[in-house]
Amino acid sequence: MLSSLASDSDLNGEGLSQSKPKVLVVDDDSSLREFLEIFLAKEGYKVDSAASGEEAVKKVEKGGYSLVITDVRMPGMDGVELLKGIKALDPGLPVVLITAFASLDAAVVAMKEGAWDYLTKPFRIEELREVIENAISSRQDQKVKPIETEDKVYKLDQMVAKSQAMLKIFQLIPRIASSPSSVLITGESGTGKELVARAIHNLGDRKDKPFVVVNCGGIPETLLESELFGHKKGSFTGADKDKLGLFAIANKGTIFLDEIGELPMVLQVKLLRVVQQRSFIPIGGTSPIDVDCRIIAATNRNLEKEVMEGNFREDLYYRLNVIQLRMPPLRERTEDIPLLVQYFLDRYARRQGKSVQGISSFAMEALLQYPFPGNVRELENIIERSVALSTSSLILPESLYIAKHKHAQDFPSAAKGNGAPRFQLPADGMNLDEFLGSIEKDLLLQALEKTGGRKTEAAKLLGVNFRSFRYRLSKYEIN
Repeated sequence: MLSSLASDSDLNGEGLSQSKPKVLVVDDDSSLREFLEIFLAKEGYKVDSAASGEEAVKKVEKGGYSLVITDVRMPGMDGVELLKGIKALDPGLPVVLITAFASLDAAVVAMKEGAWDYLTKPFRIEELREVIENAISSRQDQKVKPIETEDKVYKLDQMVAKSQAMLKIFQLIPRIASSPSSVLITGESGTGKELVARAIHNLGDRKDKPFVVVNCGGIPETLLESELFGHKKGSFTGADKDKLGLFAIANKGTIFLDEIGELPMVLQVKLLRVVQQRSFIPIGGTSPIDVDCRIIAATNRNLEKEVMEGNFREDLYYRLNVIQLRMPPLRERTEDIPLLVQYFLDRYARRQGKSVQGISSFAMEALLQYPFPGNVRELENIIERSVALSTSSLILPESLYIAKHKHAQDFPSAAKGNGAPRFQLPADGMNLDEFLGSIEKDLLLQALEKTGGRKTEAAKLLGVNFRSFRYRLSKYEIN
């Protein structure tokens, strides 16, 4: 994934700003404030802190911050009021809220006021790290511009690339960013469709409003309608209070409907109403609610084929496909691979405390020749694993998971038609358990990819029961 590639302190630091981003931490709880200060300092950021919203406003007035992280519940000026004050002073400054479950409703209100994101206590370190990286990246200059390196590299929002295929997309995004028209982003899984959607939002006139992501394939069908459109108290068993839907939260901002091809037909009808009339009725409601949000959809499916086969409404397809962007797979832009490899290598070497500094020419050649069915997301996984396994300052071919991918593809069966073995045992032998494990993990990942992450269907695809499938995912630490 291209996530967080726009960080000016990364990518070898060539031609980029050398100053570290400065983060303001706001919390009346001194222990949490101290924890965040230590964590951010270790991550390489400059850190400042405030014990109240009033103190934070005075600090923001002086400027110089790339991000504000604030608790919601504080005496005096709370986090939501602080957010409004910050947006009045510096509309482009991202604000991340930390909230307890009890104040989740306040966080939803804050998202409507332009908060970048919110974290619910207790939060995971990896989640915190990713939110911070993406928020700070959004603070960077939003124009497509070359980075002065030996080879010309282009940067836009949270993405960098050097291929002409990506440059064309980089040049198109600013032109469509402020248009109210719907956008459909197509392309294989792992190509960075969400990053493009974020760039469209961040460069448009809605950039200070919410950007809401909906994974249409990741929410159970029985819950999806309530998640999208909300419900009224008492509308069904368990509906003990009114719930705001994601479309309401995205009002005045952008809603990103990822994997739109997974949307059930009954909800396609309701979505069509939203697209056409800009209104919807919550479950159990009687009056329509008006909504003004930019709709960006994405899919790895061929929606034209889905329309022809009766799986997707033709009228909805044309409403969503006003502007279409096709994300090229990594195999069509191999010139970006060395750039991405070095970024991911630097990133995971730093996180894992390893002294890995580069990659051998033989290992790079293996990556350049690999077709990457999982695209940038797969490349990131390969580099992370290689850094973890590396015992030297250089990534060597034997550390690459790519080698095992190739072997696994070379012999799905034990023999060819004439009975001769398809795979020749190396003269110096091999680790059979590791080899077979790599094949099993690869097939698990392929099954999840084909089913859009739906584990029950993936288990059926591999001919194993769900319990066995879940055990194997745990065994190989596949999330």
